[in-house]
Amino acid sequence: MARILAYTSPARGHLFPLVPILDELNYRGHTIILRTLASQVDLSRAHGFDAAPIDSRIETMPHDDYKARTARGGLQRSVSMFSARAEYDGSDLQQAIAETSPDAVIVDVNCWGAVTAAEAWGGPWATFCPYPLAVTSRDAPPFGPGLPPARGPLGRIRDRALKPLFVGTFERMLLSPLNEIRKRSGLGPVSSADGLFGRPPLLLYLTAEPFEYPRSDWPPNIAMVGPCAWDPPAEPPAWLTKIERPIVLVTTSSEFQNDGRLIATALDALAKENVHLIATLPSQDAASFRSSAHASLLPFLPHGLVLDRAVCAITHGGMGATQKALLHGVPVCAVPFGRDQLEVARRVEVAGAGTRLPASRLSPDRLRMKVREAMTCVEGARKVSEGFASAGGPIAAATAVEMRLLGHPRS
Repeated sequence: MARILAYTSPARGHLFPLVPILDELNYRGHTIILRTLASQVDLSRAHGFDAAPIDSRIETMPHDDYKARTARGGLQRSVSMFSARAEYDGSDLQQAIAETSPDAVIVDVNCWGAVTAAEAWGGPWATFCPYPLAVTSRDAPPFGPGLPPARGPLGRIRDRALKPLFVGTFERMLLSPLNEIRKRSGLGPVSSADGLFGRPPLLLYLTAEPFEYPRSDWPPNIAMVGPCAWDPPAEPPAWLTKIERPIVLVTTSSEFQNDGRLIATALDALAKENVHLIATLPSQDAASFRSSAHASLLPFLPHGLVLDRAVCAITHGGMGATQKALLHGVPVCAVPFGRDQLEVARRVEVAGAGTRLPASRLSPDRLRMKVREAMTCVEGARKVSEGFASAGGPIAAATAVEMRLLGHPRS
C-alpha cells in the first residue's frame, strides 16, 4: 500500500470535500499524510490521518479581493494573495515530502507554490479543484463573467470575440507570477491557463454533468468525480427538530468577502413567508443582524443537517454550498458576489436547478421572487443530484488516484 501526502490551502471549503476521498483511500489500506489549516488538524487525526498544520504564515494572508471595486481589481488581489502564499506553501510541501517520503502527492489547486513543488518533485502527483475550472472549450463560453452557453452561429461568434477579453485578461494576470514561481523551482514556463491545468498527471475535478457544461474536448488528465461533499459529524440540535415550517438555508462565504447583506436581505425578503430561515455566517458576527422568531443565525452548522429538510438554499454562489444543496436535491437561489461565483450561479440557472440573482440587483422583493421561482425547480435539482451520484464521488476519486498515480486498482 502507498503513502499519500495531501496538502490544502487554509480554507475549510477546500479541505472538507477532500476528506471523504482521503477516507476512501485510507479504507483501501493507504497511509494518509495531511497538511492543512491548523484548526482542522485534530479533526483530521480523528480520521486516522497523520495530520499537521501548514506553515502558520500562510493562514495570516487573508483573501481580501472583496475590497476591490471591479472584477479585474478582485482578480489582481487574488493573484497577489496566492503569489504571496506561494512563497511559503511551496517550501512547506517540499519539507513535508522530505520528512514523510510519500509515494504520491495530492495538492489543492489554489496552492500555487505547492503545486509547483509537487511537479518539481518528480514523483506521481495530482491536484484537486473544488470550484469551476477555467479550462477553455469549443463547447463552453469563455470563463469568468458567467455567460450562458452559446446557441447557434451567433453564439459561437460571441465566444470567439470575447475569449481574448476574458481569457486573455485572466492569463495576462496569472501567467507571469506563476511562471516566476515555476522558474524558482527549476521548471519551464507555461504559455496558457490550459497548459497550466494540463501539467498534473491527474486533476480531480469535484463536479459533474449536468451541473458542469457538457463538453466533447475535456483534457485527458481531468477526472470529474462529483462534489464529494462532507460535513463534520454532529447531532441535530434540539431546536432544529422543533422547527415546523419549511426551511430555507442561507449561506455566506467561509473566506470573508463582505457578503453579509445577503443575510440581511433574506431576513427582510422572507419575513412574511411561511418558512424558517437558517443562515450560517462562518466569517461574520451573527449578533450584527436583527433577530426573528422564524430565523436562526449561526457561525457554523453542518449543512447536511439542514438540507435534509430544506425546500430551498440561498447561496452566495460558492461551489461547495451550492453543490451540497443540489446533491441533496434541494433547488438553489444563487446570489453571486464575485470570484468564481458568477460561473456557479449561471450553472444553477442553465441546469434548471434554481435561479440566479446578481448581488448588484439584490433587494428583498427580487430575492423573494427568485426564491419562490427556485422552489419550483425541484426536478432540475433532482437531475443534478443524480448526475453527481453517477460520477462516483470519493470512490471514483480514489480509484483514479490508484489507477493513474499508483498504477494499480484496489486489490
